[in-house]
Formats: sequence, C-alpha cells, structure tokens
Amino acid sequence: MVEFIPLLMFGVICLVLLAGFPVAFSLAGTALIFAGVGILTGTFESAFLGAIPNRLYGDMTNMTLVAVPLFVFMGVLLEKSNLAQDLLSNMSEVIGGFRGSLAIAVIFVGALIAASTGIVGATVIAMGLISLPIMLSRQYDPSLSAGTICATGTLGQIIPPSIALVILGDVLSAAYQQSQLSIGNFSARTVSVGDLFMGALIPGIILVLCYALYVIVRAYLSPQMAPSQDAEIIEGRWKIMLTSLLPPFVLITSVLGSILLGIATPTEAAGVGALGAIFLALSKRSLNRKNISEAVETTTEITAMVFMILLGSSIFSLVFRGFGGDDLITGIFTELPGGAFGAVLVVMIIIFLLGFILDFIQITLVVVPIVGPALLMLGVDPIWLGIMIAINLQTSFLTPPFGFALFYLRGVAPDNLATRDIYRGVVPFICIQIGLLIALAIFPQLVTALPQAVYGN
Repeated sequence: MVEFIPLLMFGVICLVLLAGFPVAFSLAGTALIFAGVGILTGTFESAFLGAIPNRLYGDMTNMTLVAVPLFVFMGVLLEKSNLAQDLLSNMSEVIGGFRGSLAIAVIFVGALIAASTGIVGATVIAMGLISLPIMLSRQYDPSLSAGTICATGTLGQIIPPSIALVILGDVLSAAYQQSQLSIGNFSARTVSVGDLFMGALIPGIILVLCYALYVIVRAYLSPQMAPSQDAEIIEGRWKIMLTSLLPPFVLITSVLGSILLGIATPTEAAGVGALGAIFLALSKRSLNRKNISEAVETTTEITAMVFMILLGSSIFSLVFRGFGGDDLITGIFTELPGGAFGAVLVVMIIIFLLGFILDFIQITLVVVPIVGPALLMLGVDPIWLGIMIAINLQTSFLTPPFGFALFYLRGVAPDNLATRDIYRGVVPFICIQIGLLIALAIFPQLVTALPQAVYGN
C-alpha cells in the first residue's frame, strides 16, 4: 500500500484543484500534509524536507526564468498600445480583395500577438475584442469567426518566443539531467530553451499555414461564410507595411533570432524585447502613464502567479520523490505495452484530460517533472517530447466543452453569438492539430531536424 502513496498524492491534488483552491497553496499544502503523516507513520524521511530551502532558492535564482516577466511585459505592452488592432486593420487592407482575407489577417496577426504573449487567455480575449466584431460586421460566418479566433489564440503555446516554451524548456532541462544521471550518464548535454524554440519553428509554421489553407478552401467552397472585400487599390501600401507591419515583425524575429543563433540568452533577448516594445509604443504615441501602469500591474500578477506555482510544485515534487514516486512512475511506464511509444501515448492522454482543468503553467510545473524523467529514461527525445506536450495542450484548450479558449471567447463575445457556433467552429482546427500531432509522431524529424542542423545535437 505504501508504494502507491505517490499516486494517492496525485489523485488528492486533482480533487483539491477541482474544489477551487489556489494551485500553489494546494500543491505545497497537500505535499506537506502527506509528508507529516509519512513522518509520523515512518514511511517518509524528514531529511527530504531539509532540502526545501535549497530547492526554493535555486528556483528563485534561476536566470532562465527571469525571461518570464520580461516576455510578459513585452506582450502586454504591445497589447495595451493597440498594436494588435492596427496590425489587423492594416494587414486586412494590404492583403484584402479575396475571400477569407480578413480571417487570414486574423490568423497571422494573432500568431504574432500569441508569440509575444504566450498566454492563451490574453490572446483570445484581445483578438476576440478586436477582430470578432469586425468579422461579424463583414458578414463572416459566426462559427468560422469564432473558430479562427480561438485556434489562433492557442498558438501562443507553440509559436516562439512564448513564456510557455520558456517554462517548459527549463522544466525539461531539469528532467533530462535527472534522467541521464539515473542511467549513469554524467556528461550529458543540457537541453536549453533555445533548443525548444528551434524545435517549435517548423511545427508552428505548419500549423499557421494549415489554418490559413483551411480558411481559403472553406471560403471558396462556401463563399457566403467568408465574403470577399471590395478590392480597392490602396495607395501607399508599401508605406503601411513599413510603418505598421514591419516594426513588430522585426521585433519578434530579432528576439527569436538572437536566441536561436546563440547571440543572446532567453533572458537577455527578453530584455531587448521589452525595450523594443517600449520604443514601439513610443512611436505610436501610446506610451502613457495608464498603459505603463496596467502593463506593469498585469506583468506583476502573472509573474507572481507563475513563481508561486513553481514554489508549490517544487515542494510537491520533492515530497513525491521522497515517497518513491519516481521509481513507481518509471516502473509503470516500463511495464506498459508498446515500450516508449505506449508510455508517451498514455502520458499524452492524461495531459490532454488535465488540460480541461489545469492551465499550461500548472501542468508544466506539476505533471512534467513527475513523468518527464521516466519518459526520457526510455529514450524519448526531450525536444520532441516538449513540442508534443505543447501541441497536445493546445488541442486540449480548444476542445469542447471544457476548453479554456472557448470560455475566454464566450466571455467577450456578443450575446447573439451562440455557444454552439463556437463549438462548431473549432472542430476543423482541432482536426488540424490532431493531424499535426500524428505527423510529428510518425516523422519526429519535423521537430528534431532543425535543432540538430543548427546546434549539431
């Protein structure tokens, strides 16, 4: 019975979270209660609790995670400066004149904003407030409009440089080092956030292009769903592109490129990105006290939430390991039929279901440290695993009836947009994401080839 205590811990924490208690305190509180009972019954070594201060100090001094508040500030400031609204209107004008052009503009602008924020809720709400009224006023089908916005909002999980990939990269790096030490490899290379960014590039581009292709095909098969705009000749089209579209694109690509090319660390690049966002806001004359104050406040709230969950998950994983949870999980995965493939499949199903009740950060900081080392010990590539988890959660956040993205859009959508239209609209995009997951499972080179070519791994 004692050997199953780690599974009991995981079950209890799921019940506590479903009851609505704060995640960080639920994790730490549940772990400490189990540890206390274990000490009294002689099933838990109190020495594990002595490692908590060092563990927490290590988390708080992790330079990679300093990138989180900087990336959040960059994304929030770009949103507050009305950059997304200007991008959408200008891009719609530049590429206008064919069926579905507005939806295409929403996809590309949403991908850019999602890359800068990495937060599903922020992107969906922003794009819902900005683009949904415009799409509906131009007689776009409600389901197509809702589906496009929701699917685009979830791109923040996979399009670098997002905070989701920063956090996931840091957690996978620790899990990979732990797995290699367990098998006696003391000179294994580390897995960096840059590796994960590089691995996410091709799947992210494929996803965006597939979204756009679906909209184009749907618009031409059913013209009434995405009517064409009047093909007006826009004077100064190149001026619009240079003044409105190019600056944010250059900002995102320079931040990402500096990381991928090894010029800067994620933290350094995030600092440059935050500074660049300030300059963009200045150029648009939208850098006022109100926007700065709101951006700083939102950044503080999100950062505090992330780090509190991180501290709680550190205590939980330490107690989980003290009860022999690592050995238990490894033993379960080893005995599963299908070897590493079977283990990954089971983990993906579990993570998909957990995505209905937990967000990306919570799953990354709670679940991945538990299952990650066991999967990596089976020979699973850490970069491929990270991208599969990201896309899997992206699909979970989009799946009715519990997907987070659906609730976010429902909260800002007009009353005349039926919930069934939102559900119906996301189904084709879910199919695209599942298709990409299958493709990555069959052809893992789509993820691993680019990091290997650039970094020689």
